[in-house]
Amino acid sequence: MADDRSPPRNQAFLSLGSNIEPEKNLPAAVRELSRFGRVRRVSGVWESPPAGAPGQPVYLNAALLLETSLSARELKETALAVVESGLGRVRGPDRFAPRTIDIDIMYFNREHLKLGRRRIPDPEALERPFVAIPLAEIAPGYIHPETGETLAEIAARFNPEDSGMHRRADVVLPAPRNQGSSTPP
Repeated sequence: MADDRSPPRNQAFLSLGSNIEPEKNLPAAVRELSRFGRVRRVSGVWESPPAGAPGQPVYLNAALLLETSLSARELKETALAVVESGLGRVRGPDRFAPRTIDIDIMYFNREHLKLGRRRIPDPEALERPFVAIPLAEIAPGYIHPETGETLAEIAARFNPEDSGMHRRADVVLPAPRNQGSSTPP
């Protein structure tokens, strides 16, 4: 007898950043991530100064919502590692070193998780405008599992100009499939 149940669909809210050939690497990362699920929403691209390491090239940042059957651990240890290494990401002792791509899970459904040294929900989503603002673009009504605030409310605490950020309309990310008006969890 065939099992007609579909696999569980998890909602992974991802933050992407690049300061090595970012105009090429951000779109490539979005395309590669679609191999591991369905990209449901993609933010605009934001330019921001490097955090923690002045003198580096500026970063381009974005966020996306990936619907996937992978667990958070599988997504982090397999999919994100494959995409990052495939795009030439080299991890060294300097955590602020320039990078071709950096992909982090900010939220995973409404779960509280610890994956290695990372916590989900990731505290950076509350602290860093280059994370908060793109996330609010893809899911403004998503309620933070710890604070009870919407992503729109969190992003409203930041003024992009005060943070040295500005939108890059010249960098276009691949359009998500079925980007509808459905509200993520």
